[in-house]
Amino acid sequence: MNGFGRFSDRADAGRQLAAAVKAKAYADPVVLALPRGGVPVALEVARAIGAPLDLVMVRKIGVDFQPELAAAAVVNGDQPEIVVNEDVVEAARVSQDYLDAQVEAKLAEIARRRQLYLKDRARAAIKGSTAIVVDDGIATGASIRAALHAMRRKEPARLVLAVPVAPAETLTVLQDEVDDIICLATPEPFYAIGAHYADFRQVPDDEVVAMLAAADAGELAGPGIS
Repeated sequence: MNGFGRFSDRADAGRQLAAAVKAKAYADPVVLALPRGGVPVALEVARAIGAPLDLVMVRKIGVDFQPELAAAAVVNGDQPEIVVNEDVVEAARVSQDYLDAQVEAKLAEIARRRQLYLKDRARAAIKGSTAIVVDDGIATGASIRAALHAMRRKEPARLVLAVPVAPAETLTVLQDEVDDIICLATPEPFYAIGAHYADFRQVPDDEVVAMLAAADAGELAGPGIS
C-alpha cells in the first residue's frame, strides 16, 4: 500500500483500483459507492468484476468555520449511523446543538439525493455477499467509517474497503472495521485527496444518475476486461 499515487481522473483511478480488486476474486461481490465522487471509481470496479453497483448515502458534517474538516458523518436508514470525530469536535469546540442540527439537515439532503439518484431502483442484496465499499479517497475517515458501520449491519459475508489513495494512519484506524483493505497509494505527506488527481472536478448529479443507468443496463464489460 506504500507509494505515491497520481491519477489523471476518477475513471483512471477506478481502472487501476479495479485491477487490484479483480485479482482478489471475491465471491458474490456487490460494489457500493459513496456519491458523488466515489461513483466514477466504483463504476470501473463494477465493470471489471461484473458486479452490481449501488450507493451508500453518507454526508460529512464539517466544522462551521472549515467545512472540509469533518467533525462527523451520517448515513441514513432505519437506524441512521452517525460517526463523530471526537478529536475534531473537541479541538474545534463543536457543540452538540450544532451536530444535532447538522444531522437533521444532512439526513434531509440524503433523502433528496436518494430520490434523485435511485428513485424506485431495486437495491442490491448485501446479506451474504462480499460488500466492496468504494470512494475516490479517504482523508479523516469519518464518512467512510459511517458507511462501513451501516454496511456491516446489513450482514455481508465479507466487508471490503477499496480506495485509490488514503493516509496510512487512517487505514490503520479502519482495519478493525473491515475484513480487507485495498488501497493503491498511501503518500506521505498526504495533504488532501484532490492533490493526487490531475482532474478532481466535482461530479454532477446528472452524471451519477447516468452511471447508475449504465450499470443497470448491463454496461459492465469495459474495454479489455473479460
